[in-house]
Amino acid sequence: IMVTGAGGSIGSELCRQVTRYDARRLLLIEQCEIQIFAIQQQLIELGHQNIIVPLVSDVLEAKCMESIFKRYKPDLVFHAAAHKHVSLMEQQPAEAFKNNTLGTIAIAEMAVRNGVEKFLLVSTDKAINPTSVMGATKRLAEIFLQSLHAANDAPTGFMVVRFGNV
Repeated sequence: IMVTGAGGSIGSELCRQVTRYDARRLLLIEQCEIQIFAIQQQLIELGHQNIIVPLVSDVLEAKCMESIFKRYKPDLVFHAAAHKHVSLMEQQPAEAFKNNTLGTIAIAEMAVRNGVEKFLLVSTDKAINPTSVMGATKRLAEIFLQSLHAANDAPTGFMVVRFGNV
């Protein structure tokens, strides 16, 4: 199982939950060294050092991410990597689009190419009739996944969950 954004509030909780279900391996993908170290230490304290693989990487680093997919062959991807702070993203819309939309597109396409069974995007309630850059970038990611799912002959199943304020 792969969790992108593994050090974030949602990603780290997903990691803690995944360890309860006898996963063979849990790939922790995170661009922030401090955050990945924190969730790694928590999972080690919980006795899961044998299944976790912490990988410092940005979902937009295509060569690195492609090598991770090829090496570890995840069956399931929880894509929680995102810029989520509305006010910051209003000031930096290109960063929001790059990470939230283009990052999702890149990881979803890699999932298809690498035979991932299920891909789950963690989205936001702000994607419903979006009024902010953050909401709009997440909605674009959702629409892309819907179109990829509809046109996809590969066995990858795509799902989206929308969380409210966490």
